[in-house]
Amino acid sequence: MTGTLVLAGTPIGDIADAPPRLAEELAGADVIAAEDTRRLRRLTQALGVQPSGRVVSYFEGNEAARTPELVEALVAGSRVLLVTDAGMPSVSDPGYRLVAAAVEKDIRVTAVPGPSAVLTALALSGLPVDRFCFEGFLPRKAGERLSRLREVADERRTLVYFEAPHRLDDTLAAMAEVFGEARRAAVCRELTKTYEEVKRGALGELASWAAEGVRGEITVVVEGAPERTEEIGAEELVRRVRVREEAGERRKEAIAAVAVEAGVPKRVVFDAVVAAKRSG
Repeated sequence: MTGTLVLAGTPIGDIADAPPRLAEELAGADVIAAEDTRRLRRLTQALGVQPSGRVVSYFEGNEAARTPELVEALVAGSRVLLVTDAGMPSVSDPGYRLVAAAVEKDIRVTAVPGPSAVLTALALSGLPVDRFCFEGFLPRKAGERLSRLREVADERRTLVYFEAPHRLDDTLAAMAEVFGEARRAAVCRELTKTYEEVKRGALGELASWAAEGVRGEITVVVEGAPERTEEIGAEELVRRVRVREEAGERRKEAIAAVAVEAGVPKRVVFDAVVAAKRSG
């Protein structure tokens, strides 16, 4: 018989949030694959658990190389427990590759549900929670970050992002540029920890606040795009492109930005600009 892969959620802050089953799985697993073995040691000590199985590291740098080894253990009948530093494995953390490999081998995969920064931040944000999109981490490079944001500028569902504290001000400024400074958002910092903070406001306000420096684990929740009720004419589209060009933007970027603002395909703005140029 093949074994079982167990994905176990770990506390995102307060150790008291650990689900009771987590201690049982940590004590009884044949193999524990941990994103950080030092954090795992602190977790087991806090829970008063002494693992009986083999402990191996499983993080972004060795995920590809270690997955076959763990699959081999599963095929041999082992119970493999996967834990990450905080929250659920696979959610912007190692795990997807191992789950996919286990499913391919017809190995049972189950989970110990636990805390999630995504759902916790969403619930605390004060923004609509009936429909949402999790976008993970944005690209580090400014141009790529803007491109990714423009892809979801018209998304009506609430958006959830993870972000590093030292990049938060740049990210919020980019969001204000693409989504509009008035778009509502919430920055959730150090969730369930001693210095938990939820800062709510317009993106423009939050970008100014973050410029002073923010510390801790960050989750950003952004209101979805409003429904477009007015149609912007070709002349106005051209005028907006010109304003951006005069401010120093290249025409390509200006057209993309105006398309996002107006809620129309880039081709519509491009055609309007070309037609205006031809007519003088």
